[in-house]
Amino acid sequence: MEETPKLSIEDFKKATSNNELLQIIKQKNIPTDKVNKRIFYDEELRRLQIELVKLQQWISKNNKRVSIIFEGRDAAGKGGNIRRFTEHLNPRSMRVVALTKPTNVERGQWYFRRYIKKLPDPGEIVFFDRSWYNRAVVEPVMGFCTEAQYQKFMVQVPEFEHMLYEDGMILIKFWFSISKEEQLTRFNARLKTPLKRWKFSPVDKKGQELWDTYSYYKEQMFSKTHTSYSPWIIVKANDKKIARLECIRYVLSQFNYEGKEEASTSLFPDPNIIMRYYRSSNQID
Repeated sequence: MEETPKLSIEDFKKATSNNELLQIIKQKNIPTDKVNKRIFYDEELRRLQIELVKLQQWISKNNKRVSIIFEGRDAAGKGGNIRRFTEHLNPRSMRVVALTKPTNVERGQWYFRRYIKKLPDPGEIVFFDRSWYNRAVVEPVMGFCTEAQYQKFMVQVPEFEHMLYEDGMILIKFWFSISKEEQLTRFNARLKTPLKRWKFSPVDKKGQELWDTYSYYKEQMFSKTHTSYSPWIIVKANDKKIARLECIRYVLSQFNYEGKEEASTSLFPDPNIIMRYYRSSNQID
């Protein structure tokens, strides 16, 4: 059997750029699909992150308040997306919020209070790694809230978000949609990787067992909290890298910031990956 051609250490030493390395790979008749995809991703991400820096400067200069919510099942890619958004942003006018379970004092307060304290100041972007929507899906599925608490939340959340809208805050709500099979694959990958093992919890394991229950509450959430002033944006996220690029494109497309016309890549998100929720949409989760 003929041996599959491989790259050597010398090949890497000779190449001074991605393009040169790609030429060597082609000369050795090594399949280039994965390499091409990676190079495209790295270059697109860099171009889009340049635009994010410009957007942040515009938000800061114009005292805009921007909240971006990242929701979805466990292992859907929320944290990875947030890292690519924030990688090169100025930390002085940007925050990531990932709240732990409420304290005894917080349990006795109005549910939204601890999130209100984390909302953006003028000129700031806040990225929510999960949000008040914990009460719409995770909490009822796992039994972390009562039926009465859940029902009260579902009535109040559209009014709460309408108040934010009327007060001038810009709210973007992402739901990352992955298939059950992809979630299991990612769970297994986490368990095999020492640096990612901390991400896996008993709640994650329950996510596979209670998949259909999650789906029920997710649909209830969409039907009651998808509004014209605060729509849900569905992200098909089985392909992590494509989802990251398209999420950034979507956010950039929502603002007319200075220098936008000079962008070196498209700022229009792929409608096959990013779409507003509508009840008849075919969702992968």
